Amino acid sequence: MAPHLTSANLAANTNSLVKQASISSCAYVTFLAGNGDYVKGVVGLAKGLRKVNSKYPLVVAILPDVPEDHRKILVSQGCIIKEIEPVYPPENQTQFAMAYYVINYSKLRIWEFVEYSKMIYLDGDIQVFENIDHLFDLQDGYFYAVMDCFCEKTWSHSPQYKIGYCQQCPDRVKWPAEMGPKPPLYFNAGMFVFEPSLPTYDDLLNTVKLTPPTPFAEQDFLNMFFKDIYRPIPPIYNLVLALLWRHPENIELEKVKVVHYCAAGSKPWRYTGKEENMDREDIKTLVKKWWDIYEDESLDYKNTAAAATGGATEAGLQPLLAAMSEASEVHYITAPSAA
Repeated sequence: MAPHLTSANLAANTNSLVKQASISSCAYVTFLAGNGDYVKGVVGLAKGLRKVNSKYPLVVAILPDVPEDHRKILVSQGCIIKEIEPVYPPENQTQFAMAYYVINYSKLRIWEFVEYSKMIYLDGDIQVFENIDHLFDLQDGYFYAVMDCFCEKTWSHSPQYKIGYCQQCPDRVKWPAEMGPKPPLYFNAGMFVFEPSLPTYDDLLNTVKLTPPTPFAEQDFLNMFFKDIYRPIPPIYNLVLALLWRHPENIELEKVKVVHYCAAGSKPWRYTGKEENMDREDIKTLVKKWWDIYEDESLDYKNTAAAATGGATEAGLQPLLAAMSEASEVHYITAPSAA
């Protein structure tokens, strides 16, 4: 995922190294806000992408409130940092499913990253266990993501939950004919494949200003905005953990490539095993797999870069690290504001 290093480009000037880190036509992208512990999730994601030998970089869209020490950690892990300005929805009386969802509208800024032709967005609580670079080869012009599940209590506000209907198993409880057509397919926005575009970016920001927020915040908004070009991909590309107990017939865990630790109590860096369903053996196994990657020092960027150059020392990587730093401060790219 980090730019390939050779002895020659280690000796190149700092400006060329920054440029080289940014010219890939495709990239993974994630989002980080505040000074909390989600930085651990992003570090784990960076190392996971390295472990599966992804050839594309990880871009981290950060809000201004991400502290300097967290930025340095991310740069030291080979991430490309792009600071963005927050995006806020119109104010109303909506009760979000989770209070922090309001800041997630800022993810809309990633459509402005037009130096990349195609990107795969991954939430910071996701881990990639098998290479998924092939998703960049999906046909252009569509929005690709995994269908969500409506069976958890966080969906209690929805008609799907009240009826017992779920698109993951539409024949178990059928959508009542008297309620009209089935709801359109609905995706989980923790992982999706998209094409950055300035016209789309402008449309997103203009539309969000006029769209009253709903409980699932930017996920609901993105589902509304992209409903006509949405194409489902299999759940192996975004295993929402609730599928393990809600729809086990749909999941072959050994084939899953991407795991989304989004169930209550499942964040590996906060895991206690005490919350509902968190004492399951499959959950314990997935949490351990995350920690195995996070704690593997051989996956640290400095070590993988050194291995790629035939055993270069950490000191030999200083030109690269200096290229991303100025006066001990992280040199990050600021995306212009258009709110």
